[in-house]
Amino acid sequence: MHSGGMIKPASATTRTARDARDTGLVDVAIVGGGLAGLGAALTLARARRSVLVIDAGQPRNAPAAHMHGYLTRDGENPLRKLQMGRAEVHGYGGKVIEGTVASVRRLDDARFRLTTIEGASYEARRVLVTTGLVDECPDLPGLRERWGRDVVHCPYCFGWELRDRALALLGTGPVAVMQALMWRQWSSDLILFQHTAPEPSAEQSAQLAARGITVIKGEVAAIEFDDDHVTGVRLASGEVHPREAVVVNPWFEGRHSLLSPLGATLAEHPAGIGRQVKADATGFTGVPGVWVAGNVLDVTAGVMQSAASGVTAAAALNADLTREDSELAVAGLPQPTVIS
Repeated sequence: MHSGGMIKPASATTRTARDARDTGLVDVAIVGGGLAGLGAALTLARARRSVLVIDAGQPRNAPAAHMHGYLTRDGENPLRKLQMGRAEVHGYGGKVIEGTVASVRRLDDARFRLTTIEGASYEARRVLVTTGLVDECPDLPGLRERWGRDVVHCPYCFGWELRDRALALLGTGPVAVMQALMWRQWSSDLILFQHTAPEPSAEQSAQLAARGITVIKGEVAAIEFDDDHVTGVRLASGEVHPREAVVVNPWFEGRHSLLSPLGATLAEHPAGIGRQVKADATGFTGVPGVWVAGNVLDVTAGVMQSAASGVTAAAALNADLTREDSELAVAGLPQPTVIS
């Protein structure tokens, strides 16, 4: 879900940026401490690489009380999960610092300098960016207030918890019909509010009717809620339809502001639902020394996929560093002095 809900420092496992200015050169600096970033950090630390994670403490899924679909950790509180991850990284010598990276710049020696808005700077041989994405949603009263609770987007994250409820699906684009047909799997009481979505084709209308999905035309004005629960959907006409939860389909925009100045490029997701950083299967962006993982790499990745992509990127980063170390050794040049 969208960013919010600061993570409190986990005592020994996290330091502030101001307290950790003099970290020296690290093998890999990771921007973003979600599951992708922490998964990569854990793998790199276990590979005896020096690793620094800089995290703003604003995970996308902070509003959600529970995390689902993560094998052996289904139902875990997402903030607690991150605190546990930080502790594991710390246990292998990795460092996690709370701060917000403002820029990443390549130096003349091909290393990178990361500068934070808090005024700290760090140098790294390689950079992994795991800054996630932004959910660009319709600007409707009630939507953001309930986001991540009973206004949701992912059936695999929330479908089971909303099963058999009275659902509204807010149409905002060409995938609205497919989304409605998908959510029908979790509830037979489903209304597709066309809102700004295109008119369904004859074939789509037949499919919706056959699955018992009602279609209501007209733009939505607000999501109604009371006593900490969604109660309905109000149209611009003033008509209110009682509902218990609302499904939306945001535009997913990978957080790429740090990457574009380095030369990384963007690509639209094949499903036409957002933009992500263009990279290969390991997360390598094509820019020497720069990798990505998590939702900035794949806007559809869930928590388990994001963690896995961090591990994949970490293995590729370690291999890349190993090649450089070996080339330096053959040439009789000193190895980079990194912090232990």
